[in-house]
Amino acid sequence: MKGSQLLINKLKENGVKTIFGYPGGVLLPFYDALCESDIEHILVRHEQAAAHAADGYARASGKTGVCLATSGPGATNVTTGIATANMDSSSVVILTGQVPSKAIGTDMFQEVDTIGITMPISKHNYQPRSPEKIVEAIDKAFYISSTGRPGPVVIDLPRNALEEDINIEEYEINTDIPGYKPTTKGNVKQIKKAIEVINNSQKPLILAGGGVILSNASEELLKFATLTNIPVCTTLMGKGSISEEHPLGLGMIGMHGIETTNIAITECDCLIAIGCRFSDRSVSNGELFAPNATIIQIDVDPAEIGKTISIDIPIVGDAKITLKEFINQVKSPDTTNWTSHISQIKKETEPIMSYNDIPLKPQQCIKEIMEAVTDDTIITTDVGQNQMWMAHYYKTKKPRTFISSGGLGTMGFGLPAAIGAQFAKPEENVLSIVGDGGFQMVLQELATIKEHDLPIVTCVLNNNYLGMVAQLQRLFNDHVYQTKFYDNPDFVQLAKAYKIRGEVVEKPGELKETIQNALKQREATVIDIKIDANELLPIIPPGSALNNMKKDFSDVEDLK
Repeated sequence: MKGSQLLINKLKENGVKTIFGYPGGVLLPFYDALCESDIEHILVRHEQAAAHAADGYARASGKTGVCLATSGPGATNVTTGIATANMDSSSVVILTGQVPSKAIGTDMFQEVDTIGITMPISKHNYQPRSPEKIVEAIDKAFYISSTGRPGPVVIDLPRNALEEDINIEEYEINTDIPGYKPTTKGNVKQIKKAIEVINNSQKPLILAGGGVILSNASEELLKFATLTNIPVCTTLMGKGSISEEHPLGLGMIGMHGIETTNIAITECDCLIAIGCRFSDRSVSNGELFAPNATIIQIDVDPAEIGKTISIDIPIVGDAKITLKEFINQVKSPDTTNWTSHISQIKKETEPIMSYNDIPLKPQQCIKEIMEAVTDDTIITTDVGQNQMWMAHYYKTKKPRTFISSGGLGTMGFGLPAAIGAQFAKPEENVLSIVGDGGFQMVLQELATIKEHDLPIVTCVLNNNYLGMVAQLQRLFNDHVYQTKFYDNPDFVQLAKAYKIRGEVVEKPGELKETIQNALKQREATVIDIKIDANELLPIIPPGSALNNMKKDFSDVEDLK
């Protein structure tokens, strides 16, 4: 058996059915073996898209996504996707080709130090230089990637390891991983301390992060919240951990968060943070964050405890397991006045969503998107204003239905992530919400969508600007520079060039109908939505307290 066949066998043993990839010379032995297997290979048009698609697959399914790139430029192209998965704790295994072991370090054609490049942006990496080492590398990679705090693991495959023959039965395989023993069960004394604080609090608040979704703990979160009548806010990665239409679901916190949640964070006396890392976008200013609260942090990764803000009660453990302990031990604190107060604020700060304006207001667009989809529809976003409008206004109701690039803020993520999500959940509707900037970074993947008849609906919120950057320049730098697209392509004609249906939406009411038609026909569609370039989000200036939301932009000049 050759190393490449052994690799295929190990991938299948680890449940791999789909790989997103782009071939190259050193990977030819792998592709020889792959063409005789039943693993589906999705040929993307750029390696970065392969990584994002594998990431989207992982986030939508809860399984490990797999992508493949050749050596040299293939490996460097895939690194943005690796860093994206790493920042957002997504379980992805990345296979890269490498020059033969004996040639490593000789600057051979298409050689690059993939291990050195990916070391700081991955959870772990391997370079099996002989076929028998492939077995260990694959098993360990899938285990490390999917356990504890999930993350990307890179396996750099020298060509000789794929070509050489091996009788695997002659080798003793060691899959033990010394030093890697994730702690999933929280310390008993720390949990007892946390329960005591929760029981005695008057204004408790839960902050649910992406860790709740990753550990499939949404059911336990809802049970704990309803048992104690404690309101729940989320981070961007935590969107969907609780329905944002549930009476206790408040929405997202942070720089672009909901006003109610940011006020609740500022006023609470006990903050129970579950599976979140207190990023600067959530916290803004650590010294002014939850100033009156005893902060309990639950995270499976001990490195995240107290990394950016001071924590009163740290608990290292899995969100699902810890929440079960909380449910067993907690007594219901008297939170009636607190929840009534929060409900009143929520009512008073409810944003306006209905507009009849032309060009369209993004709030109106998102209202129509919500009216056109179901609770199970999977939304992927790109990065920028499109992302933050969706995060702010779109009410997510189920876990794994809102997929976005958080920590790295990767433009070009939304469309390939939708491809991955559609392969993971072929029966579901998938909408990719993108801006005209991010869309143009990866629009070649429309060819991948067409080739596989994926019924993905791509909504381009088109304001002819790099809107988020322009917004920040207008607000804080008193100018706008190098952020306008003066000659955007005709996105409808562009879609048609890829043999995909294209539609233009310019008036209120048109978007809902266009999306519904596309979903009904299960046909890939690109919708070019002309929106108001002058619309600005409520925003909290960097470094400010969360209750210092800037909502009045009357002093900001319009974009031309």
